[in-house]
Amino acid sequence: MKVVVLTGAGMSAESGVSTFRDNGGLWDQYDVQDVATPEGWMRNPQMVTDFYNGLRRQVLTKEPCEGHRLVAQLESRYEVTVITQNVDDLHERAGSTNVIHLHGELMKVTSSRNPNDTRCIRTLDLSQLDVKLGDLAEDGSQLRPFIVWFGEAVPMIEKAAEISSEADVYIIIGSSLNVYPAAGLVAYVPDETPIFLIDPKPVHVACNHAVTHICKGASEGMKEISKLLDEKYPMR
Repeated sequence: MKVVVLTGAGMSAESGVSTFRDNGGLWDQYDVQDVATPEGWMRNPQMVTDFYNGLRRQVLTKEPCEGHRLVAQLESRYEVTVITQNVDDLHERAGSTNVIHLHGELMKVTSSRNPNDTRCIRTLDLSQLDVKLGDLAEDGSQLRPFIVWFGEAVPMIEKAAEISSEADVYIIIGSSLNVYPAAGLVAYVPDETPIFLIDPKPVHVACNHAVTHICKGASEGMKEISKLLDEKYPMR
């Protein structure tokens, strides 16, 4: 059975990672146009570099929450793909082995000339996470964060849509479903596939599916989902 899990900022928030949109979030502290757009990078690459260096250091002090671990544990029973809007590596650290990062990966850097050139994408050494101006990619351009900024294409969206179209169970955790194209993935879920939404807040799901809304945080919601799946789809 194929289980697809779409996660947003609410998942990592339980680990203490600052969200972007909530009150007190990162967009209250930084202008999105300055640190999350190609234009911001062109205007002030030092500011952008410093911002993501700081974000990496913050994420490294955090640990996966129980919700992350419960998602990873689903792999012992089902074929699981995690599609995440988050750029941290908490799913991987929790043990998930099949993770699609829609918006890039914080622990990686790439070419500022050709960001999606696989030859230029590099995972940073944990002992040296800070990038400096003058650090170059394989094509000779300045290294930049391997992050999909506003106004840039989302290269993994087609693969995510294909995976969504094959789901037998679809679980959404901690996503406001306000950010496109990620929010549009639910439109690819087969009509007969149950969709479960875990979020303590009301969330509008733009699809014709009947959606089971579990009004809890990521960890408590995943406890409920795990039990429900065990009851409905027992191991044979």
